[in-house]
Amino acid sequence: MKEYKFKINGADYKVNINEVEGQEIKLDVNGTSYTVTVDKEMRAQKPRTSVVKTQAAPRVAAAASGNVQRASAPSTGSKVTTPLPGTILDVFVNVGDQVKAGQRVVLLEAMKMENNIEADTDGTVTAVEVRKGDAVLEGQTLVVIG
Repeated sequence: MKEYKFKINGADYKVNINEVEGQEIKLDVNGTSYTVTVDKEMRAQKPRTSVVKTQAAPRVAAAASGNVQRASAPSTGSKVTTPLPGTILDVFVNVGDQVKAGQRVVLLEAMKMENNIEADTDGTVTAVEVRKGDAVLEGQTLVVIG
């Protein structure tokens, strides 16, 4: 069983993930049991993260508009996903930006640590699925690169 603490819109949640089988997750949120079905099968992923010192230089938000950006066509291509649940601290790309493999696209706070989420391929950003402040779950798509 994995235990997480989420803060969503200022409210604290204690989430215990009890069982993950295929697309079904059995969990408790603040003591109430739920069965959640996700759109694709959950599987263990090797985290693609790096640690950033919390006293790093100030960051400038690249996507400060507050709106989730999506291309007009359906999102196909390489999906950059989150390796663990957390909160989006910053988004460094916009739809239409050219990125290179290994380039930082999102900054994620998880377990009180800042984690760089990097592009896994060269290409053009076709969708940005999250914005600063969003709470995300493990495996959730953050950015799509075409």
